[in-house]
Amino acid sequence: MTYLFMNTIVPLWSAIWPYLLAVLLFGILIAIHELGHFLFAKLFDVKVNEFALGMGPTIFKRQKGETKYALRLFPIGGFVNMEGEDTDSDDDRAFFRKPCWQRFIIVAAGAVLNLILGVIVVAIVLSSDNLIGTRTINGFFEDSVSNNYGLMKDDEILEINGTKIYSYRGIGFNLVRDNDSSVDFKVKRGGQVFDVNGVEFDTFEYEGRDYIVWDFQLIGVEPSFLSVTKAAVLDSASIVQLVRLSLTDMISGKYGLKDISGPIGTISAIADTTAQAKTFKDKMITALELLSYITINVGVFNLLPVPALDGGRLFFIVIEAIRRKPLNRKYEGYIHATGLIALLLFMAVITVSDIVKKF
Repeated sequence: MTYLFMNTIVPLWSAIWPYLLAVLLFGILIAIHELGHFLFAKLFDVKVNEFALGMGPTIFKRQKGETKYALRLFPIGGFVNMEGEDTDSDDDRAFFRKPCWQRFIIVAAGAVLNLILGVIVVAIVLSSDNLIGTRTINGFFEDSVSNNYGLMKDDEILEINGTKIYSYRGIGFNLVRDNDSSVDFKVKRGGQVFDVNGVEFDTFEYEGRDYIVWDFQLIGVEPSFLSVTKAAVLDSASIVQLVRLSLTDMISGKYGLKDISGPIGTISAIADTTAQAKTFKDKMITALELLSYITINVGVFNLLPVPALDGGRLFFIVIEAIRRKPLNRKYEGYIHATGLIALLLFMAVITVSDIVKKF
């Protein structure tokens, strides 16, 4: 029996636990998002018919007061069903009967809580490090190239190719985005700001594309409450920038379908990178770092002014506030329904792509 346990159960658990952790973490960020909508709906006395985590068939439900709380089979989303959100209602507590400012807060709360969660997780990750990276160059690696083109020790990097740099994360991402290995920097040196243009780097090829070799080190500062708090905000701003620029690159065709992941790809990525870490602490820190990227990504994506997303609903609320009269709910419903169908089709394509890439 002991032999069977050691040779069957233990390897099986080692294989599946990273995926269980990934599902749990993904579920947490979805729960936080929907909890934002739910809490502010309750605060502003909107009738909530259902609070659900997951999509598809219900596997657990409980009625408490006027609200049904449900857990659904597929851990790829969730929803808060508010009275009068998409349909007419005679209930005085219906969503559409509330003032614009209250509806705006209810709709925005989910994404805002995702962004706040991202900052908190980034802070946890940073506080576990011995040093926190900054934007200031500490020195250059042996055989480095970039120091021959004007970059110097103690330069604080302010911009790369015209893009503002908030933290060390932004340096790496913007170097990866460069197309020709010749990079324009704006740096702060000795209290003055200088342009250092045409800085060359060595490159390496990966999947048919050349990437820059990062050949300098950055100064690190010891974690403290103030340094961690400041760095968490700036690092989160860098992640928001990363999401924005990635969307721009995707629209421009720089990135294709193979570079996009949905829930399955996200869970798989968390599981794979967590499994590769050696110690339990490293595994958790790796998982949390990915969670910070994903929850901020979810927050930013949901604020896009696209029908069916929170940002699309916010757009219509703002238009209503400017016009000072309600929009035609029937036509707004058609627009959101069309957007939802398009979004579901897009998610279906991404899901198939995730499965193909995985297997």
